[in-house]
Amino acid sequence: MPYVNIRVAGTLDKQQKEQICNGVTEVIARVANKPKDSILIFIDEVPHENISSGGTLLKKPA
Repeated sequence: MPYVNIRVAGTLDKQQKEQICNGVTEVIARVANKPKDSILIFIDEVPHENISSGGTLLKKPA
């Protein structure tokens, strides 16, 4: 059973999550020849203040 963990800075709306999950599922099913219903996808929404790039915390988009 394949599983995918996707981490994003900030939040996504339900439609964005559905589109990402559909696209990732399609690719894994095709490339790895796995049944779609066996693919699990976890989306972690991480607050910007918990992510650093180059030693600087990310700023929330305006």
